[in-house]
Amino acid sequence: MKRRLFVKNVSSLGLAYTFVRNYTSSAVIRDSRIEVILDEPIATIQPEVYGHFAEHIGGVIYDGIWVGEQSKIPNVNGFRKDIIDHLLRIQPGSLRWPGGCFADSYNWKDGIGPMNTRPRRANFWINTPFLQKAPDGPSKYEPNHFGTDEFLKFCELIDTVPYLAANARTLPAQDLIDWVEYCNAPPGTTSYGDMRVANGRTDPYNVSLWGIGNESWGCGGDMIPEDYAEIFRRFTSFIPSFQTNLKLVAVGPSDGYNKRDLDWTRRLFTRLAEPSNSWTYIPDRIAGYSVHFYCGTAGESSINFTDDEWYQLLWQSDQMEKVITEHWDALGAFDLDRKIKLYVDEWGAWHKQKTEVHNTHLFGQTSTMRDALIAALSLDTFNRHADKVAVGNIAQLVNNLQSLFLTHEDRFAVTPNFHVFEMYKHHQNGQSVRVKFSAPVSSADKGLWGLNGSASLKGKTLYMTVVNPSLTEARETDIVIPGAKIQSVRTITFTEDDVRAHNNLKNPNAVKDPVEKIIESSNGQLTVQFPTASVNALILELE
Repeated sequence: MKRRLFVKNVSSLGLAYTFVRNYTSSAVIRDSRIEVILDEPIATIQPEVYGHFAEHIGGVIYDGIWVGEQSKIPNVNGFRKDIIDHLLRIQPGSLRWPGGCFADSYNWKDGIGPMNTRPRRANFWINTPFLQKAPDGPSKYEPNHFGTDEFLKFCELIDTVPYLAANARTLPAQDLIDWVEYCNAPPGTTSYGDMRVANGRTDPYNVSLWGIGNESWGCGGDMIPEDYAEIFRRFTSFIPSFQTNLKLVAVGPSDGYNKRDLDWTRRLFTRLAEPSNSWTYIPDRIAGYSVHFYCGTAGESSINFTDDEWYQLLWQSDQMEKVITEHWDALGAFDLDRKIKLYVDEWGAWHKQKTEVHNTHLFGQTSTMRDALIAALSLDTFNRHADKVAVGNIAQLVNNLQSLFLTHEDRFAVTPNFHVFEMYKHHQNGQSVRVKFSAPVSSADKGLWGLNGSASLKGKTLYMTVVNPSLTEARETDIVIPGAKIQSVRTITFTEDDVRAHNNLKNPNAVKDPVEKIIESSNGQLTVQFPTASVNALILELE
């Protein structure tokens, strides 16, 4: 009986269907090859690609990043210390704030000045059934204790590039100009610059990344692309820069692996190109084109899924490749000089609401090894397209969607996604080079590749990351680098006996840390075994 039919029949009988896998008996087959083409560089991998996202939703800000200076929870000026310490380990490239959908209901002026005078507002997400059942608190009623100055100070503490999303739904363009002045005007030059000084910050923050709205086709205003084109024109016309190179980001298409809304892209840029003389300056205004991509889910929850659903979700996530290449091609019809880059500023898995660590953590799913592989293959995709993708922000940082951390009160845990970002951080600022993977296609229903990954070069150090999605077949793989000789090799391997393994606040160390070891090459030749369901990194020193 075919496996899919077997699963269907078992389910229809109402029988419990439990997977028990003996991973130690998985086959090891030497049938794979990876060739790194050093003389085919792609582009420098921008650190901002390794970015994160912090929206005022559920437990991301309050109970996540911000606990307040008077809290008994260890903190640095009100910011949770364990979050800071772990973010410094992964070298986060950028952080997007305050949303998300929250951004287009947010007035930045509510979040400055003395905290006891800041207004309280209903949170954008207050009407969701999940939060309706939650107790009153900051997840429902925004206290504005975490505002512009707090966010930008947090970015400085974790050494990352701030990325602000402006409200283009309920505020006029003047408010964006005022916000830029508050952040970037030198002291003594403008009233908003002086307001920043009065609030305790003398030097300008010099914020360069500014998103003009968020998901304007949906929660950002239910707009059609022609309407958003007019909003973008108005918001980006003659913004004072204060000697900061402003990088303005236009809202891109609807999200989802099966949507890839190319119609939005074509209609938006067609309208921006009218009248014809305007196109001479429009590309200079747009540094980035925002693309959101959620691969969705497969299974009963983030931690309860079948083997078939393992492969299905990895296949869905792998459609990121098409999202990037198709929108890049569509942009090319307008931006012949390729001034505009893709900003994948929301991406990740979006599972059903069943695994939250607290009842105020809206969309606070718990991640497993399946999510770790999704993070890895997504980052590899960005690396392979370093000439196209300049910014990436996984959604979200803590207590929400495919987060790196889980927190509640004084408890803290990392998710498997954190380990992936720590393994991949060495790609930042590396020269992406072409890699050819040759491995048997997995037995998955969707025909997922056998091995995939990316490589980058810094001087004589080659950093390579490789994902093996197979639940049953480890891959014995020859590594070939024409024109170079391998001097030394260090490997980092992240895998688990149970792919549903996950950390939570009761058991924060259930998932084993990645294993690092030194392996030998023979006469400059190298063979590496990639375990089943694994994320791997190789650091190769070349002669």
